[in-house]
Amino acid sequence: MPAVSDRGKPLLGRAASGPPAALATLLLVIWALTGAGYFWPMWAWFGLGLPLSLVAVNRWVRRLPEARNRGLATQVVACFAVLVVADVLIWIMSGAGYFWPIWPALVLVMLLGLWRAFVRPREHQLEVRVDELTRTRAGVVDVQASELRRIERDLHDGAQARLVALSMQIGRAEERLAGKGADPADLELLRQARQEATAAISELRDLARGISPPVLADRGLQAAVQSLADRSGPNVKFHGELEQRPPPALENAAYFVAAEALTNAIKHAPGVPVQITIWHEHSQLGVVVEDRGPGGADPAGSGLTGLSKRVEALDGWFEVTSPAGGGTTVRATLPSE
Repeated sequence: MPAVSDRGKPLLGRAASGPPAALATLLLVIWALTGAGYFWPMWAWFGLGLPLSLVAVNRWVRRLPEARNRGLATQVVACFAVLVVADVLIWIMSGAGYFWPIWPALVLVMLLGLWRAFVRPREHQLEVRVDELTRTRAGVVDVQASELRRIERDLHDGAQARLVALSMQIGRAEERLAGKGADPADLELLRQARQEATAAISELRDLARGISPPVLADRGLQAAVQSLADRSGPNVKFHGELEQRPPPALENAAYFVAAEALTNAIKHAPGVPVQITIWHEHSQLGVVVEDRGPGGADPAGSGLTGLSKRVEALDGWFEVTSPAGGGTTVRATLPSE
């Protein structure tokens, strides 16, 4: 699970580079204060730099375009290259002389060749299969999101509009019959019919809102969450950083994370300040909902479990932090590419 800031953004880079840089500077100061003789800090720098180089290579590989980044294969080759460079640096720092790094380099090349000959073919088949499953699943998710939005539109513009018209007609008929001195039993039937139509309209609105609110389809995630915050009262603040609209499936998932987390906050801690943040950075769409309530939320509850499954179905990451007396923070990160 990656380290995140209060707004849910990764902190791995700063956490990995800050302390080693400070330690390297401290060693340089100690070397200077102790006479500035043999430059021994280079060995400590080397020890610090090797794992950081491996981490940097791994992150660089992950940021490559998909056509160039083939997962484990590229990482293995890159790590072998780092190890070869490390041997050459050791040779230089130890006074050069006989070029012994050629032998470990040859061994690494032989191991790489054996790996590519016997292990890599099977991994390649698995990668192809995973790519195929990822594409097909993404297609199914997009189709499902589009179909749900179509159903929401049909409910809103079709059945709901007809029921509203029917309720108005029943109301007019009730008023006319009442003015003509109709049988009270007939008027009672009309009143019951109008009440049933009103109840059906309310249920359809709740159903359509549970599928996808119209503002989400029309104006996007940022406007939908802003509208959600505005309806919830002045104690709910929203901050968004979206330069473009995510795919429909991601919009739906992010919206319902915000909506469910906000609903839980209002239900269990009414009136407390709530902050909703949405950001889009490094091909990731993030949602963070923080409240200053009593905390103690159960991540295994049905609502939060449903959100977790919805996010994980899109290869996302979901976390609930809710210490007793320390408020509740719900974070979700979704890959946007």
